[in-house]
Amino acid sequence: MSSWTPTTYKTRNWAEYNHSLKQRGSLLIWFDPEMSWEAEASGRRGRQKTYSDAAIQACLTLKVLFGLPLRQTTGFVESLLKRVEL
Repeated sequence: MSSWTPTTYKTRNWAEYNHSLKQRGSLLIWFDPEMSWEAEASGRRGRQKTYSDAAIQACLTLKVLFGLPLRQTTGFVESLLKRVEL
């Protein structure tokens, strides 16, 4: 039995190849500008909620997606919101 040899490919279009490698590191996150980040007053006793349930869900999704601790996720989301001016 012969040993396995890796397949080699010749790149013919270097500009397109470079562009595709750059795109691998690209990150695109869409925020709905209509979404309410602040929670509505509940009218009940006790401390009022600061963030809406949708905002908390978005943060926890990013936390799990990138495997970040909670404080790093908070900083990450704050920087994203500052960047898109929300």
